[in-house]
Amino acid sequence: MSDTSRSPRASTVARRVPVTLGLAGILLLVGLLGGGLWSPFSASPLFPDIAYGLPALVEGRWWTPITGTFFVDAPWVYLAGVPALVAMGFFEYTRGSRLTAVYFAGGQLFSVLGAAAFLAVASLLPWSWAQQQAGVLDVGPSGGVFACIAGALAVLPSPWRLRAWTVFAAALSVAFVYYGSLPDLEHVLAVGLVLAVDRSLRPQRVSVREQRLIAFVVVCALGAIEILGYVAPMTGPFGSSAATSGSWVDVAINTVIVLVVATALRRGRRWAWILVLLYCVANVLLVLAILGILIVVGLSGIEAQLDTDVTSILASSVLWIVASVYFVLVRGAFRARPRAALGDATPPSVDEVENELRATGGGTLSWMTTWEGMSYARFGRGIVAFQRRSGVALALGDPLGPEADRPTTVRRFVERAEAAGLAPCFFSAGESTRAAVPEGWRSLVVADDTVVDLPGLQFTGKAWGAVRTSLNRAQREGMTFRLTRLADEPWGVRQQLRAISESWVGDKGLPEMGFTLGTLHEAADPEVRLALAISPAGDVDGFLSWLPVYGEGRVRGWTLDLMRRRDGGFGPVMEYLIGSSAQQFSAEGAEVLSLSGAPLAHEYPPDAGAIADLQARMATLLEPVYGFASLHRFKQKFHPRYETMYLLYRDEADLTRIGAALTRAFLPHATLRQFAAAGIDLVRQER
Repeated sequence: MSDTSRSPRASTVARRVPVTLGLAGILLLVGLLGGGLWSPFSASPLFPDIAYGLPALVEGRWWTPITGTFFVDAPWVYLAGVPALVAMGFFEYTRGSRLTAVYFAGGQLFSVLGAAAFLAVASLLPWSWAQQQAGVLDVGPSGGVFACIAGALAVLPSPWRLRAWTVFAAALSVAFVYYGSLPDLEHVLAVGLVLAVDRSLRPQRVSVREQRLIAFVVVCALGAIEILGYVAPMTGPFGSSAATSGSWVDVAINTVIVLVVATALRRGRRWAWILVLLYCVANVLLVLAILGILIVVGLSGIEAQLDTDVTSILASSVLWIVASVYFVLVRGAFRARPRAALGDATPPSVDEVENELRATGGGTLSWMTTWEGMSYARFGRGIVAFQRRSGVALALGDPLGPEADRPTTVRRFVERAEAAGLAPCFFSAGESTRAAVPEGWRSLVVADDTVVDLPGLQFTGKAWGAVRTSLNRAQREGMTFRLTRLADEPWGVRQQLRAISESWVGDKGLPEMGFTLGTLHEAADPEVRLALAISPAGDVDGFLSWLPVYGEGRVRGWTLDLMRRRDGGFGPVMEYLIGSSAQQFSAEGAEVLSLSGAPLAHEYPPDAGAIADLQARMATLLEPVYGFASLHRFKQKFHPRYETMYLLYRDEADLTRIGAALTRAFLPHATLRQFAAAGIDLVRQER
């Protein structure tokens, strides 16, 4: 992108966020004039007259909630505040400057005045934390900025809104419970005001996946409070304690344990849920024991024995007990069995899948569901063919079975996969499956199926010149076309086919791809037909394999799978083979001929955006190895119509796992060494 194109876009963004840019400018200017950019402002003689807090209001400095807003106490806060201002800018860009100004001003004043009012009352109690914070002064716009951040979370689409709120609330809670400074109190009040006003955090009918994610965040937050005890003293509202004596090894071990257990909860593992519940029970017993000792020896007696503030221990234990209520309520989310069958009944055999295909038909990729490596989930008459890869239930194409059962089949497959702790997705699915997935699912175009309608097909006219030329040339040079089956060919022909295939694979540096790309093993299926181009000398110059497409109890079409040619053989052998196959299939009464989809070769509209840019980049990198784009251009010679194939998935959080699953599905036998070598070749070719 040129500088001239970037400049108007940057100026457009700047015009949309005047409140955020104005605040940033004022903070920098005040920091420059007041010296806050290089030294703590709290050391300045101006600090008592400008800073806000309960002492300032008691002494009649009513202007401080305004003046203190535009000063920053420590230089490092300027750098730490950049992400917060970016979030505020996002909120302003999406919701408008007027609303942003209201959120900022309202959140800032409410947090400052609300904290002062709360501490004025709380300090009257025998609460040492409240009494200490009641004498603290503060500066900065963090209350208003946090209100805008909370407003920005409400703009996010589902399910990211709930996830962001969960993480944000957990971070606020950890900071408030463990450190409990005046700014932490102000942040909690500002965010609480936004929640009360816009009610953007309303987790209704939370899915099993989100229940597990909340459990993950809760355990990470409570674990962070425990781990922070090794690093810094606790100074929060529930008591204080010195940092626990221990090495960084202790911190690392505890961190790993927390992450392992939390990750297992996110995946729905039962053992992790049991372990957390046992820990909660241990905290219940600890609280009961401390309360019993308190009754006997009193608070000062037990603190003298333990050399710590018992209230901090009680606070941590009480938080775990409160969390245990949530874990009990959502206990059904932690019964994942990743290797369990996903269907409602016994999985069908391959023969049963083939019979269902013959009875009710399927799409152009449907025969690939009978290949080795596929698992099946049955829901009534509906069948989903899938592979388990990298924690993903990777379904291939559209579900099989009656069309009317498809919505139920899709919904049940998604539910069972999520219950097993797998990420469900559909690869190379059509429009009907796209319409059947749950609301809120995303779709990504992965290919265009190229379909040639066979009834009345004639290679006449200028548009078919390349195909007609290849047929005429083949006739002149004595080429022979034969449509056959692999088992019907003699040993010599089969050996030639293997030699051609092995030569093609050897040039790639990676093994033959799988999943939606077959090999000679799949071509040996009696239902699969081979198209051979035989030279006058009896050599096989090229061959194709065609998969059956069933519909209404008969073969209604054929799908192209293997395309192989012999080096130095007949030049336009592929045009010749496809054209001759189309003529014979048409004569047999077939309706369609699918040339299959070329991955990463979809033609996007000009305004498609980032997805188009990403796939274009990937296609450029992989073109020297697999030639997807050139294959797509080749198929255009047969003037097909295009049917879009989609990757259907829950949301962007699954894409990393899905990418790993697809890599393993397409290259199940590739080694790390082969991946590395192929990557080096790609980089060299790119340069």
